[in-house]
Amino acid sequence: MINNKKVAVVLLNWNGKELLKQYLPSVIKNSQENDVDIIVADNGSTDNSVHFLKENFPEIDILDLKENYGFAKGYNEALKKIKTDYFVLLNSDVEVTENWIEPCIDRMEKDENIAAVQPKIMSFEKKDHFEYAGAAGGFVDKYGYPFCRGRFLNVLEKDEGQYNEATPIFWASGACLFIKAGLFKLAGGFDELFWAHMEEIDLCWRLKNRGYSVWYEPRSVVYHLGGGTLSYNSPRKVYLNFRNNLWMLFKNLPKGKAFARFFKRMVLDAIAAAKFLVDLNFNGVIAVLKAHLSFYKNLGRLRRQRKLLHAITTKTNHDEIFKRSIMWRFFILKRRKFSELNMKWFKS
Repeated sequence: MINNKKVAVVLLNWNGKELLKQYLPSVIKNSQENDVDIIVADNGSTDNSVHFLKENFPEIDILDLKENYGFAKGYNEALKKIKTDYFVLLNSDVEVTENWIEPCIDRMEKDENIAAVQPKIMSFEKKDHFEYAGAAGGFVDKYGYPFCRGRFLNVLEKDEGQYNEATPIFWASGACLFIKAGLFKLAGGFDELFWAHMEEIDLCWRLKNRGYSVWYEPRSVVYHLGGGTLSYNSPRKVYLNFRNNLWMLFKNLPKGKAFARFFKRMVLDAIAAAKFLVDLNFNGVIAVLKAHLSFYKNLGRLRRQRKLLHAITTKTNHDEIFKRSIMWRFFILKRRKFSELNMKWFKS
Protein backbone atom coordinates (compact mmCIF):
# COMPACT_ATOMS: atom_id res chain seq x y z
CA MET A 1 0.00 0.00 0.00
CA ILE A 2 1.31 3.44 -0.99
CA ASN A 3 -0.04 6.18 1.25
CA ASN A 4 0.40 9.35 3.29
CA LYS A 5 0.51 11.88 0.45
CA LYS A 6 -2.51 14.08 -0.32
CA VAL A 7 -2.24 13.70 -4.11
CA ALA A 8 -1.18 10.64 -6.09
CA VAL A 9 -0.22 11.18 -9.73
CA VAL A 10 -0.62 7.74 -11.32
CA LEU A 11 0.64 6.84 -14.78
CA LEU A 12 -0.47 3.50 -16.21
CA ASN A 13 2.26 2.09 -18.43
CA TRP A 14 2.31 -0.70 -20.98
CA ASN A 15 5.46 -1.00 -23.09
CA GLY A 16 5.86 2.76 -22.93
CA LYS A 17 9.51 3.03 -21.94
CA GLU A 18 10.26 5.56 -24.69
CA LEU A 19 7.25 7.68 -23.71
CA LEU A 20 8.27 7.60 -20.04
CA LYS A 21 11.80 8.63 -21.02
CA GLN A 22 10.43 11.66 -22.85
CA TYR A 23 7.48 12.78 -20.70
CA LEU A 24 8.07 11.62 -17.13
CA PRO A 25 10.78 14.24 -16.42
CA SER A 26 8.23 17.05 -16.88
CA VAL A 27 5.91 15.34 -14.38
CA ILE A 28 8.69 15.05 -11.80
CA LYS A 29 9.93 18.60 -12.39
CA ASN A 30 6.48 20.19 -12.11
CA SER A 31 5.10 18.07 -9.25
CA GLN A 32 7.51 19.00 -6.48
CA GLU A 33 4.81 19.75 -3.93
CA ASN A 34 5.42 18.02 -0.61
CA ASP A 35 2.06 16.27 -0.68
CA VAL A 36 2.38 14.65 -4.13
CA ASP A 37 3.37 11.05 -4.88
CA ILE A 38 4.30 10.07 -8.45
CA ILE A 39 3.49 6.45 -9.19
CA VAL A 40 3.90 4.37 -12.33
CA ALA A 41 1.66 1.31 -12.45
CA ASP A 42 3.09 -1.13 -14.97
CA ASN A 43 0.61 -3.24 -16.91
CA GLY A 44 2.83 -6.26 -17.56
CA SER A 45 5.24 -4.51 -19.92
CA THR A 46 7.70 -6.59 -21.95
CA ASP A 47 9.97 -3.67 -22.96
CA ASN A 48 11.99 -3.53 -19.74
CA SER A 49 10.00 -0.51 -18.50
CA VAL A 50 10.19 -1.48 -14.82
CA HIS A 51 13.96 -1.91 -14.83
CA PHE A 52 14.34 1.35 -16.76
CA LEU A 53 12.27 3.23 -14.16
CA LYS A 54 14.20 1.77 -11.24
CA GLU A 55 17.50 2.73 -12.85
CA ASN A 56 16.59 6.22 -14.02
CA PHE A 57 13.80 7.50 -11.77
CA PRO A 58 14.44 6.19 -8.24
CA GLU A 59 12.37 9.05 -6.77
CA ILE A 60 9.07 7.62 -8.04
CA ASP A 61 7.06 4.66 -6.78
CA ILE A 62 6.43 1.64 -9.01
CA LEU A 63 3.49 -0.73 -8.88
CA ASP A 64 4.26 -3.83 -10.93
CA LEU A 65 0.88 -5.32 -11.89
CA LYS A 66 2.60 -8.26 -13.65
CA GLU A 67 0.02 -8.55 -16.46
CA ASN A 68 -1.80 -6.36 -18.95
CA TYR A 69 -5.21 -5.57 -17.49
CA GLY A 70 -6.06 -2.86 -20.03
CA PHE A 71 -6.72 0.76 -19.10
CA ALA A 72 -9.87 0.34 -17.01
CA LYS A 73 -8.95 -2.67 -14.89
CA GLY A 74 -5.30 -1.66 -14.80
CA TYR A 75 -6.18 1.59 -13.09
CA ASN A 76 -8.69 -0.12 -10.80
CA GLU A 77 -6.06 -2.60 -9.67
CA ALA A 78 -3.43 0.10 -9.15
CA LEU A 79 -5.67 2.53 -7.27
CA LYS A 80 -6.73 -0.17 -4.81
CA LYS A 81 -3.13 -0.09 -3.59
CA ILE A 82 -2.91 3.68 -3.13
CA LYS A 83 -4.24 5.58 -0.12
CA THR A 84 -4.65 9.28 -0.84
CA ASP A 85 -7.22 12.07 -1.02
CA TYR A 86 -6.93 12.78 -4.74
CA PHE A 87 -6.02 10.65 -7.72
CA VAL A 88 -4.52 12.22 -10.83
CA LEU A 89 -4.73 9.73 -13.69
CA LEU A 90 -2.17 10.78 -16.28
CA ASN A 91 -1.32 9.23 -19.64
CA SER A 92 2.36 8.47 -20.17
CA ASP A 93 2.43 10.67 -23.29
CA VAL A 94 1.52 13.92 -21.50
CA GLU A 95 3.87 16.83 -20.86
CA VAL A 96 2.73 18.82 -17.84
CA THR A 97 3.50 22.47 -17.08
CA GLU A 98 4.34 24.49 -14.01
CA ASN A 99 1.51 24.75 -11.46
CA TRP A 100 -0.62 22.12 -13.19
CA ILE A 101 -1.79 20.38 -9.99
CA GLU A 102 -2.81 23.14 -7.58
CA PRO A 103 -5.63 24.77 -9.63
CA CYS A 104 -7.48 21.48 -10.12
CA ILE A 105 -7.13 20.40 -6.48
CA ASP A 106 -8.16 23.89 -5.37
CA ARG A 107 -11.25 23.68 -7.57
CA MET A 108 -12.34 20.41 -5.94
CA GLU A 109 -11.55 21.54 -2.41
CA LYS A 110 -13.74 24.61 -2.74
CA ASP A 111 -16.82 22.55 -3.64
CA GLU A 112 -17.58 19.19 -2.06
CA ASN A 113 -20.02 18.49 -4.91
CA ILE A 114 -17.25 18.46 -7.54
CA ALA A 115 -16.09 14.90 -8.13
CA ALA A 116 -13.59 15.38 -10.95
CA VAL A 117 -11.70 18.08 -12.86
CA GLN A 118 -9.93 18.20 -16.20
CA PRO A 119 -7.21 20.71 -17.17
CA LYS A 120 -6.87 22.40 -20.54
CA ILE A 121 -5.48 19.66 -22.81
CA MET A 122 -3.39 20.98 -25.68
CA SER A 123 -1.70 19.19 -28.56
CA PHE A 124 1.93 18.30 -27.95
CA GLU A 125 2.69 18.41 -31.68
CA LYS A 126 0.79 21.63 -32.41
CA LYS A 127 0.95 23.48 -29.14
CA ASP A 128 -1.42 26.33 -30.00
CA HIS A 129 -4.24 23.88 -30.78
CA PHE A 130 -6.43 21.77 -28.52
CA GLU A 131 -5.87 18.02 -28.41
CA TYR A 132 -8.40 15.40 -29.45
CA ALA A 133 -8.66 13.54 -26.13
CA GLY A 134 -10.41 16.10 -23.95
CA ALA A 135 -9.51 19.55 -25.31
CA ALA A 136 -11.39 22.08 -23.12
CA GLY A 137 -13.81 19.61 -21.57
CA GLY A 138 -16.12 16.87 -22.78
CA PHE A 139 -19.84 16.70 -23.57
CA VAL A 140 -22.20 14.20 -25.21
CA ASP A 141 -25.24 14.59 -27.40
CA LYS A 142 -28.61 12.91 -26.74
CA TYR A 143 -27.44 9.80 -28.62
CA GLY A 144 -24.25 9.41 -26.61
CA TYR A 145 -21.76 10.72 -29.16
CA PRO A 146 -18.93 12.54 -27.34
CA PHE A 147 -17.42 15.86 -28.37
CA CYS A 148 -15.45 18.64 -26.70
CA ARG A 149 -15.10 22.35 -26.48
CA GLY A 150 -12.17 22.91 -28.79
CA ARG A 151 -12.66 19.56 -30.58
CA PHE A 152 -15.83 18.97 -32.58
CA LEU A 153 -15.66 15.36 -33.82
CA ASN A 154 -12.27 15.41 -35.64
CA VAL A 155 -11.92 19.20 -36.04
CA LEU A 156 -9.48 20.81 -33.61
CA GLU A 157 -9.62 24.51 -32.72
CA LYS A 158 -6.73 26.88 -32.16
CA ASP A 159 -6.59 28.16 -28.60
CA GLU A 160 -7.34 31.87 -28.72
CA GLY A 161 -8.54 32.18 -25.14
CA GLN A 162 -12.12 31.23 -26.06
CA TYR A 163 -12.26 28.57 -23.34
CA ASN A 164 -10.42 30.31 -20.52
CA GLU A 165 -13.24 30.19 -17.98
CA ALA A 166 -13.72 27.33 -15.54
CA THR A 167 -17.04 25.62 -16.24
CA PRO A 168 -19.03 22.45 -15.56
CA ILE A 169 -18.58 19.78 -18.24
CA PHE A 170 -20.09 16.35 -18.80
CA TRP A 171 -16.90 14.29 -18.80
CA ALA A 172 -13.24 14.75 -17.99
CA SER A 173 -10.62 13.10 -20.15
CA GLY A 174 -8.77 10.05 -18.89
CA ALA A 175 -5.63 11.52 -20.46
CA CYS A 176 -5.41 13.78 -17.41
CA LEU A 177 -8.15 13.19 -14.86
CA PHE A 178 -8.20 14.70 -11.36
CA ILE A 179 -10.71 12.88 -9.17
CA LYS A 180 -11.51 12.57 -5.48
CA ALA A 181 -10.26 9.15 -4.41
CA GLY A 182 -13.26 8.46 -2.18
CA LEU A 183 -15.73 9.16 -4.98
CA PHE A 184 -13.78 7.08 -7.49
CA LYS A 185 -14.09 4.15 -5.10
CA LEU A 186 -17.71 4.95 -4.17
CA ALA A 187 -18.65 4.76 -7.85
CA GLY A 188 -16.89 1.41 -8.22
CA GLY A 189 -14.09 2.80 -10.37
CA PHE A 190 -13.99 2.18 -14.08
CA ASP A 191 -16.15 -0.48 -15.72
CA GLU A 192 -13.43 -3.08 -16.26
CA LEU A 193 -15.19 -4.75 -19.18
CA PHE A 194 -14.67 -1.60 -21.24
CA TRP A 195 -10.93 -2.53 -21.31
CA ALA A 196 -10.06 0.89 -22.78
CA HIS A 197 -11.80 3.95 -24.29
CA MET A 198 -14.81 5.85 -22.93
CA GLU A 199 -14.50 4.33 -19.47
CA GLU A 200 -13.92 7.84 -18.12
CA ILE A 201 -17.12 9.13 -19.78
CA ASP A 202 -19.06 6.25 -18.28
CA LEU A 203 -17.57 6.95 -14.84
CA CYS A 204 -18.38 10.67 -15.06
CA TRP A 205 -21.95 9.89 -16.16
CA ARG A 206 -22.43 7.56 -13.20
CA LEU A 207 -21.11 10.21 -10.81
CA LYS A 208 -23.32 12.89 -12.35
CA ASN A 209 -26.34 10.60 -12.01
CA ARG A 210 -25.54 10.52 -8.29
CA GLY A 211 -25.65 14.30 -8.11
CA TYR A 212 -21.96 15.18 -8.42
CA SER A 213 -20.46 17.60 -10.94
CA VAL A 214 -17.41 17.50 -13.23
CA TRP A 215 -15.43 20.65 -14.11
CA TYR A 216 -12.90 22.06 -16.55
CA GLU A 217 -10.08 24.13 -15.06
CA PRO A 218 -8.13 26.20 -17.64
CA ARG A 219 -5.52 27.47 -15.15
CA SER A 220 -3.96 24.02 -15.45
CA VAL A 221 -2.43 23.23 -18.85
CA VAL A 222 -0.96 19.99 -20.20
CA TYR A 223 0.21 18.85 -23.65
CA HIS A 224 -0.90 15.44 -24.93
CA LEU A 225 0.74 13.52 -27.77
CA GLY A 226 -2.23 11.18 -28.29
CA GLY A 227 -2.43 7.79 -29.96
CA GLY A 228 0.37 6.45 -27.79
CA THR A 229 -1.19 3.00 -27.41
CA LEU A 230 -3.63 2.75 -30.33
CA SER A 231 -3.59 5.12 -33.29
CA TYR A 232 -6.77 7.12 -33.87
CA ASN A 233 -7.46 5.17 -37.09
CA SER A 234 -6.92 1.74 -35.55
CA PRO A 235 -9.79 -0.73 -36.26
CA ARG A 236 -9.39 -1.91 -32.66
CA LYS A 237 -9.95 1.65 -31.42
CA VAL A 238 -13.00 2.07 -33.71
CA TYR A 239 -14.44 -1.17 -32.31
CA LEU A 240 -13.83 -0.21 -28.68
CA ASN A 241 -15.25 3.28 -29.16
CA PHE A 242 -18.47 2.06 -30.79
CA ARG A 243 -18.90 -0.90 -28.42
CA ASN A 244 -18.15 0.98 -25.22
CA ASN A 245 -20.31 3.89 -26.28
CA LEU A 246 -23.29 1.57 -26.76
CA TRP A 247 -22.65 -0.03 -23.37
CA MET A 248 -22.35 3.36 -21.68
CA LEU A 249 -25.51 4.69 -23.30
CA PHE A 250 -27.60 1.65 -22.40
CA LYS A 251 -26.39 1.63 -18.78
CA ASN A 252 -26.92 5.31 -18.04
CA LEU A 253 -29.88 6.59 -20.05
CA PRO A 254 -32.85 7.40 -17.79
CA LYS A 255 -36.07 5.41 -17.77
CA GLY A 256 -38.58 6.44 -20.39
CA LYS A 257 -35.94 7.75 -22.79
CA ALA A 258 -33.77 4.74 -23.41
CA PHE A 259 -35.68 2.81 -26.09
CA ALA A 260 -36.38 5.66 -28.54
CA ARG A 261 -32.91 7.13 -28.24
CA PHE A 262 -31.22 3.79 -28.47
CA PHE A 263 -33.14 2.80 -31.60
CA LYS A 264 -32.16 6.07 -33.30
CA ARG A 265 -28.57 5.54 -32.19
CA MET A 266 -28.58 2.14 -33.90
CA VAL A 267 -29.70 3.83 -37.12
CA LEU A 268 -26.92 6.42 -36.81
CA ASP A 269 -24.34 3.68 -36.34
CA ALA A 270 -25.67 1.98 -39.48
CA ILE A 271 -25.12 5.26 -41.35
CA ALA A 272 -21.57 5.42 -39.95
CA ALA A 273 -20.92 1.87 -41.20
CA ALA A 274 -22.29 2.85 -44.62
CA LYS A 275 -19.89 5.80 -44.73
CA PHE A 276 -17.00 3.48 -43.91
CA LEU A 277 -18.17 1.29 -46.80
CA VAL A 278 -18.35 4.20 -49.24
CA ASP A 279 -14.80 5.16 -48.19
CA LEU A 280 -13.74 1.53 -48.80
CA ASN A 281 -12.79 1.28 -45.12
CA PHE A 282 -13.83 -2.34 -44.71
CA ASN A 283 -12.07 -2.66 -41.36
CA GLY A 284 -14.25 0.20 -40.09
CA VAL A 285 -17.42 -1.58 -41.27
CA ILE A 286 -16.34 -4.79 -39.55
CA ALA A 287 -15.48 -2.89 -36.35
CA VAL A 288 -18.98 -1.35 -36.16
CA LEU A 289 -20.65 -4.72 -36.82
CA LYS A 290 -18.51 -6.41 -34.16
CA ALA A 291 -19.38 -3.64 -31.69
CA HIS A 292 -23.10 -4.23 -32.17
CA LEU A 293 -22.74 -7.99 -31.94
CA SER A 294 -20.88 -7.53 -28.66
CA PHE A 295 -23.70 -5.31 -27.38
CA TYR A 296 -26.30 -8.01 -27.99
CA LYS A 297 -24.03 -10.69 -26.54
CA ASN A 298 -23.70 -8.70 -23.31
CA LEU A 299 -27.29 -7.46 -23.12
CA GLY A 300 -28.17 -9.55 -20.04
CA ARG A 301 -25.24 -8.18 -18.05
CA LEU A 302 -25.96 -4.65 -19.21
CA ARG A 303 -29.59 -4.94 -18.08
CA ARG A 304 -28.44 -6.01 -14.62
CA GLN A 305 -26.00 -3.10 -14.44
CA ARG A 306 -28.68 -0.68 -15.60
CA LYS A 307 -31.05 -1.88 -12.88
CA LEU A 308 -28.43 -1.48 -10.16
CA LEU A 309 -27.42 1.97 -11.38
CA HIS A 310 -31.02 3.20 -11.56
CA ALA A 311 -31.50 2.21 -7.92
CA ILE A 312 -28.85 4.75 -6.85
CA THR A 313 -29.57 7.46 -9.42
CA THR A 314 -30.65 10.81 -7.98
CA LYS A 315 -30.38 13.03 -11.05
CA THR A 316 -31.15 12.27 -14.69
CA ASN A 317 -31.30 15.69 -16.39
CA HIS A 318 -27.93 17.24 -17.12
CA ASP A 319 -27.28 20.61 -18.74
CA GLU A 320 -24.06 19.25 -20.25
CA ILE A 321 -25.92 16.86 -22.59
CA PHE A 322 -26.71 18.42 -25.97
CA LYS A 323 -30.37 17.64 -26.56
CA ARG A 324 -29.98 17.27 -30.33
CA SER A 325 -27.69 15.36 -32.70
CA ILE A 326 -24.15 16.63 -33.20
CA MET A 327 -23.83 14.30 -36.22
CA TRP A 328 -26.63 16.19 -37.97
CA ARG A 329 -25.02 19.50 -37.13
CA PHE A 330 -21.58 18.39 -38.26
CA PHE A 331 -22.37 16.56 -41.50
CA ILE A 332 -25.54 18.35 -42.65
CA LEU A 333 -25.42 21.83 -41.09
CA LYS A 334 -21.59 22.00 -41.38
CA ARG A 335 -21.02 23.12 -37.80
CA ARG A 336 -17.34 22.83 -36.92
CA LYS A 337 -17.01 24.47 -33.50
CA PHE A 338 -18.63 24.11 -30.11
CA SER A 339 -19.45 27.83 -30.21
CA GLU A 340 -21.58 27.26 -33.33
CA LEU A 341 -24.06 25.12 -31.38
CA ASN A 342 -27.28 26.68 -30.10
CA MET A 343 -26.75 26.80 -26.34
CA LYS A 344 -30.47 26.48 -25.61
CA TRP A 345 -30.27 22.78 -26.51
CA PHE A 346 -28.04 22.16 -23.51
CA LYS A 347 -30.74 23.16 -21.05
CA SER A 348 -32.59 20.37 -19.26
